[in-house]
Amino acid sequence: MIKTLSFGAMHISVAFLVVWAMTGDWRIGGATALVEPCINTVAYHFHEKVWKRLRTGRSGQSQGLLVG
Repeated sequence: MIKTLSFGAMHISVAFLVVWAMTGDWRIGGATALVEPCINTVAYHFHEKVWKRLRTGRSGQSQGLLVG
């Protein structure tokens, strides 16, 4: 859990610093740092669902075609 929290803090910090450096506005950097990780977390949930479905195969399709 500590590793997850550490990664989350790093993710938010990087998002803030990149947007702040690009715009020069700490408010936009802060808003992005709060919104982007939330949206990314939801997107990751659906990404995992798709990959789980691909790994289990659909209607007898060969899993030999999957990479990863």
